[in-house]
Amino acid sequence: MGTFTADNIRNIVLAGHGGSGKTALAEAMLFKCGLTDRMGNTADGNTVCDFDAEEIKRKISINAAVANMTWNNVKINVIDAPGGFDFVGGLYEGVRAAESVIITVNGKDGVCAGTVKSYRLASQMNKACMLAVTCMEVENSDFYRVFTQMKTVFGPSVCPIVVPYDKNGPVEAYINLLTMKAYKYDTKGVPTEVEMPASENRIAGLRAAMAEAVAETNEEFMEKFFAGEEFTQDELVRGIHDGVANGTITPVVCCANDTLSGVDMLLDAVTKMLPSPNERKLESIDGSPVDYDENKPFKGIIFKTVADPFVGKISYVKVVQGKLTAKTVPVSVDGAELRFGKLVTVIGKKQEDASEICAGDIAAVTKLEANTGDTLCDAADTKPLAGMKFPKANYFRTVTLKGNGDEGKLSAAIRRLLEEDRTLEYVHNHETHERIIGGLGEQHLDIAAAKLKAKFGIEVALSAPKVAYREAIKKKVTIESKYKKQSGGHGQYGHVKIEFEPYDGEELLFEEKIFGGSVPKNYFPAIEKGLQESCEKGSLGGYPVVRLKATLLDGSYHPVDSSELAFKTAASMAFKDCMKIAEPYLLEPIQSLSVLVPDDKQGDVMSMLSKKRGSVLGMNSMGDGMTELIAEAPESEMQDFALSLRQITQGLGEFSAEFARYEMLPSGTEIKQ
Repeated sequence: MGTFTADNIRNIVLAGHGGSGKTALAEAMLFKCGLTDRMGNTADGNTVCDFDAEEIKRKISINAAVANMTWNNVKINVIDAPGGFDFVGGLYEGVRAAESVIITVNGKDGVCAGTVKSYRLASQMNKACMLAVTCMEVENSDFYRVFTQMKTVFGPSVCPIVVPYDKNGPVEAYINLLTMKAYKYDTKGVPTEVEMPASENRIAGLRAAMAEAVAETNEEFMEKFFAGEEFTQDELVRGIHDGVANGTITPVVCCANDTLSGVDMLLDAVTKMLPSPNERKLESIDGSPVDYDENKPFKGIIFKTVADPFVGKISYVKVVQGKLTAKTVPVSVDGAELRFGKLVTVIGKKQEDASEICAGDIAAVTKLEANTGDTLCDAADTKPLAGMKFPKANYFRTVTLKGNGDEGKLSAAIRRLLEEDRTLEYVHNHETHERIIGGLGEQHLDIAAAKLKAKFGIEVALSAPKVAYREAIKKKVTIESKYKKQSGGHGQYGHVKIEFEPYDGEELLFEEKIFGGSVPKNYFPAIEKGLQESCEKGSLGGYPVVRLKATLLDGSYHPVDSSELAFKTAASMAFKDCMKIAEPYLLEPIQSLSVLVPDDKQGDVMSMLSKKRGSVLGMNSMGDGMTELIAEAPESEMQDFALSLRQITQGLGEFSAEFARYEMLPSGTEIKQ
């Protein structure tokens, strides 16, 4: 394909709601650019970008896939991001590497939750944005209804570029508002210019709206607009390009993926209106901008990792400065040399050896021991680029081996998955003795389990994790316990009188108030150790006992038979007697929540939290029609909260949780073990 410099490169990510036609659009673009000789489709499992076994099986995109093509001597790197909310990590990877986000909107379904979330993420990460209304060949698709929705949701920046003429139902022609020419497409996607609809007033109105948007991009255009002069085609293109680059214009195009209708005009818009890498700079870790300069020392960032048990690790790299060649020996930010196997460009799963990749371009390297988000650089400049942030896991399940297996191999395999998917988490809860995997939803973890079996031959089961309860006492009691055992030779003797009472601390508080040496000081540590070990398992459910103060008041010893073991045992016996009469009760963990919800769903979410024994402590308006709820709720009630929140908010809701404290478990509440 040759080497391209930053000015002739467009890095785009295809985003949008699940089922909006992202993968089909990528397939159409590749075919139109001559990279494939036939178009695949998701139903048949033969698309370029959905090549993972689970993607083919489930007929959805799970991972971000990279493909490259050329159009009008411009290289286009396309990152096809998943649309499912469980796999949003792939979208974050793509947006980090791209300068522009093309958000696909199904012409039949219209603006959905995934459309809104993609648009917001693009805005938050300062990316140029384009809207593509797809599936225009599908019955009941209605561009103008969808366009009205987009104007309502995204505001006046929405600017039509390519629109359909569908006065009599199905699309009869596609109209380019820049050139004011209409095209009809044959069954192979080849356009033929046709006469412009003479009486279509709506087209004239859209053209006028586009001219007004262009006028606002600079003073020269504004003066020309108010003077009543028509913009030339070049001026319209330049104005829209500048408006897209500074975020004041969001162009809208439409196309029919399956028939290729309008795909050529979409590609034209990508090359002419979306910014090159030079127009959307990355940032260093300190926030300073970084130029895409091929003459500077090499620097790049790994934005995606594939962990293959047979091929090895594949790292996708965005080159930011300098050049990446097959002979480059990059270093990490701490100066350690990092060697890789091959330098390749990729089209889906197909790899092609590359000799050189310039600043602004995307490639992949094999067998590199580095992780997603890491900066690769030249030894002359090890200043890191800004890292990558991913959504935190909020749906957790215990993972156990089916049958007899090696727990060590399971942990190693899951860690390989974590290298590939930064939205997964894995912890070993030593208190409940469970291995827990976390993700963004039920389907996310199901697929993680399927990958463990397919890639590493490890079959696992997923179940709800145990809740780490605690035990405490209500009453202050004094217990006298004597341990006396006589056998051949020395016997065992230990006698203690201990006062047990509740207090505010979490750890056992041990004190002594011995007078007259009734218990020698050298036995105090053994008594304390006996109590500490006993606190590890309470009497109600075997949970750790907390908020307990124990004061040694009195006791006795035998000069021959007393020992540390005897006093330790006596203390343990006293603890057990205490737990029988001191009115023990259970404590449950309470989580602090930050829940982001649409304004119109506040009541529903607050009602759900109330049913889960939660309470809302405050609210913050976040703009864009979203509100943050500050709340608390028991951990036991939050295990499926991610699924409930998604259902209520149609996927727009998000939340994060962290441990806050322990509180008394209400009487009659079910214990979740």
